[in-house]
Amino acid sequence: MSRGAKFWRVLVEQVSRRAEKIVRRFLPRSFLGRSLLIVLFPLLATQGIALELFYGNFLKVVSRRLTDSVASEVVLSLNALERLKNPQDKAWFVSQAWSHLHLREQWQPGMKLDHFGSTHVLGPMDDDLVRDLGSAIAYPFYISWNRDPRKVRIFIQLPDGVLIVDAPRKRLDMGQIWLFVAWTVGSTLLLFMLASLFMSRQVRAIRMLGHAAEQFGLGRDVGLIRPTGAQEVRKAAVAFNRMQARIHRFVAQRTRVLAGVSHDLRTPLTRLRLSLVMLPQSGVVRAEDLRQDIDDMVGDVVEMENLIGTYLAFVRGEGMEKIEEVSLRPFLKEIVAAAARAGGREVRLEVSPGLVVPMRPDAMRRTLTNLIDNASRHGACVSLIVRVTPDKVMFLVDDNGPGIEPDRRERVLTAFESSQVNGTGLGLTISRDIVRAHGGELTLEDSPQGGLRVRITLPR
Repeated sequence: MSRGAKFWRVLVEQVSRRAEKIVRRFLPRSFLGRSLLIVLFPLLATQGIALELFYGNFLKVVSRRLTDSVASEVVLSLNALERLKNPQDKAWFVSQAWSHLHLREQWQPGMKLDHFGSTHVLGPMDDDLVRDLGSAIAYPFYISWNRDPRKVRIFIQLPDGVLIVDAPRKRLDMGQIWLFVAWTVGSTLLLFMLASLFMSRQVRAIRMLGHAAEQFGLGRDVGLIRPTGAQEVRKAAVAFNRMQARIHRFVAQRTRVLAGVSHDLRTPLTRLRLSLVMLPQSGVVRAEDLRQDIDDMVGDVVEMENLIGTYLAFVRGEGMEKIEEVSLRPFLKEIVAAAARAGGREVRLEVSPGLVVPMRPDAMRRTLTNLIDNASRHGACVSLIVRVTPDKVMFLVDDNGPGIEPDRRERVLTAFESSQVNGTGLGLTISRDIVRAHGGELTLEDSPQGGLRVRITLPR
């Protein structure tokens, strides 16, 4: 790029930034004010264009035609009076002009005009009448629009006097211009008031949503907000309510986990304390005599490490992993093969080839592996089926085990609810949290194989 081009580009950028700062200084800062300006400017432009089209075209055309008609009749009267020499003939013509042309004419012999031209009124008819009379007659004249609101008086200077012609104002003046201007201004104000009322309702919904978000960010429970306003604002309010519910559920689960840490760790800590108390305090002790106590304490430590690892996995979650486009068939084949190697049990897989789903692969691998392991422990026949709809993908993990009673299914999805003796009850809870982090849902149902079906629904 040449120096000249760079100079002009920099100059244009500086001017645009300067203009933007100036405009921003005068623009209202509120959303309502800017929205009303967006409504007001096009409304004023539309009404101005309509007024110009009427005033600049239609009114001017009609005014030229009206003034041309009156000027022609004045010229006709003037020519007739000049040719008629008999006073009786002139009087007859004057009466005929009033009866048929609605022009009242008076002759003032010896009168002289002291000023010429025309007074001015709103509209183009004064200039049009001056132009038409000036092109039609060679005598000086003066037009008065203000002597009588019902007529226009025309003074024509002749060599021996002044001819006064009174023409009805309604033949020249289009009174509709006032009606049109009043309609334009009134309709603009009315439409702007309606737009203001409508926009204030929309802005009120946005303000309510912003206030609720601010209060919720300060840790105050504002409860569910009622969706109002436009469709986009309603969707934002519904999304905010769902976000509140998810955060409340997340905090409640983490609180229950923290409350359960002391409960689950108290048992191995108590056993360790008893083992330490029961150790001989003096004398010679052989290592063989302490082997069983040492093995028990090591087992308690391992149990505590497993518990802490499970709790950390639950609390940490999988939120830091990036979402990727995953080819589902090879991804699930790898999970099924790993599960078969670990448990020694075959898992039937049904998935269409070429299916790609956005997900966090490590988190979903952990979830599906956990569900398959649970199904393998309770049933001899395990299957993983994938079904697809236009907007969703469903993972169905079925087994033929004893299943779970319908009244216990919601409880086993909460923390510390387990059907195993040494279970922590966090496997299904972690799995459901991972699925919900993807925007989906995990539910428990009856399986066609007679056992339990775990349904995972994810958006595509």
